[in-house]
Amino acid sequence: MMNPFVKDDRFFLIAGPCALESEQNVMYLAEEISNLCRKLQIEYCFKVSWDKANRTSAAKYRGPGLTEGVRILKKVKQELGVRIATDIHEPWQAEVIAKAADVIQIPAFLCRQTDLIRAAAETGKTIHIKKAQFLSPEEMGNVIHKFEDYGNRNLMLCERGSSFGYNNLVVDMTGLVRMKRFGYPVVFDATHSVQISGGGADHGNSGKREYAPYLARAAMATGAVDGIFMEVHDNPDEAKCDGSCMLHLSMLEDLLRQLIAIREVQNTYGYGVR
Repeated sequence: MMNPFVKDDRFFLIAGPCALESEQNVMYLAEEISNLCRKLQIEYCFKVSWDKANRTSAAKYRGPGLTEGVRILKKVKQELGVRIATDIHEPWQAEVIAKAADVIQIPAFLCRQTDLIRAAAETGKTIHIKKAQFLSPEEMGNVIHKFEDYGNRNLMLCERGSSFGYNNLVVDMTGLVRMKRFGYPVVFDATHSVQISGGGADHGNSGKREYAPYLARAAMATGAVDGIFMEVHDNPDEAKCDGSCMLHLSMLEDLLRQLIAIREVQNTYGYGVR
């Protein structure tokens, strides 16, 4: 199956808020981002998580639940005409989520879970696989082989930083090139890469969202990236999840224009990884 997002001369965007906070919020963000991408001629997929199953604290907000989450995702898709990406955390969720999502996202911590991989693969959907913080780029080959064994080659590989000591993440830009050599589209997650996992107040997550644009530009400049993933919010300081990592909506257009300019340099001089 041909990946619907990949264009030789353009990058695509997967973006939206971290957690599904309300129907009103996701409808607003999906419309704003999709209108911007339409203006800039960027292929777009709206991302939001209906359940944040890996929150550091059991008291933290997780989401509206599966039934309500699917209802809202279907509404966003039908009324705004955007593609939808969202996560699954357990195998039984795949079939239900596939009714609303165009892209099923495999969380980084779960990318080696065989039963989850099989369930996602068997939906036939595009699969966006987050590389675990503890895996090398080369080890993603094992994950790819599992998906291929279960009959799904419609894959995208996502870099979201690697563990560097306690709480810290770093991005090895050569890893993007090394993953690209598997022959699948590569996505760079600019916002989770600035996360300080478990390093915030009360041992929760924190982040440095001011660095996300720098990493996005650097990743695009490698020539190995087909897509950019960013979590975006209109009021990150009041967001219910990962606000310290999310890009403010008001900053998105300028950053996308910068990424387009970098991509045009690649197209002119032909130095991308193909």
